[in-house]
Amino acid sequence: MCKVLAVKNGKQSNGRQRYYCKSCKISFQHKYHYNAYKIDTNKNIYHLLKESVGIRSTSRLLSISKTTVMKRIKYMGSLISKPIYNEKFQYYEIDEMRVVVGYKLKEAWITYAINRHTKKVVNFIVGRRTKRNISVITKSVLQLYPKMIFTDGLRTYRRLIPKKQHNTRKKNTTVIERNNLTLRIHLKRLSRKTICFSKNFGMLNATLKLYLWGDQLQF
Repeated sequence: MCKVLAVKNGKQSNGRQRYYCKSCKISFQHKYHYNAYKIDTNKNIYHLLKESVGIRSTSRLLSISKTTVMKRIKYMGSLISKPIYNEKFQYYEIDEMRVVVGYKLKEAWITYAINRHTKKVVNFIVGRRTKRNISVITKSVLQLYPKMIFTDGLRTYRRLIPKKQHNTRKKNTTVIERNNLTLRIHLKRLSRKTICFSKNFGMLNATLKLYLWGDQLQF
């Protein structure tokens, strides 16, 4: 925020002076009473999320309510869209990762595709491991004219990916298998044998967007 170009912009109901930045076109206070309204709150939530810090831990560290933390995560996630890749003739790996969602710990799957060379996630979907959900990911990859797509032995892939572009040898999915482990380490809600889990698919989806494509945000 460019405070040099800021001018006075009325007062709060409590008498505090507000300012308006002509460059950023944002109205703000010089000093906030509540921690949730500090300029770097969203940025701090984002970095803590990527370091496997849970909702309640983030709430304690930043001295804000856990409800605010969840709302901010969902809001930031809504600002992120799937990146558009112009790459062609690359090698990709597709896999599914089992997670649990809801208080009854219902089984869910994160299905996603990763570029073997750049390690970037092309697309992901959260839900049941059905042909419909998996086809969303395979179509995203096939649109990039891949040289080869590596998957496990799940029969659904054989029906969705042309035989000439499909390889199911186990040793060829080492990149995405290692990325699965990285996700479980960096995101608290994906860790195994813990009490952390996502209450709903919306929260899980927003968290994954932030972790995978959070560099789109401008704090």
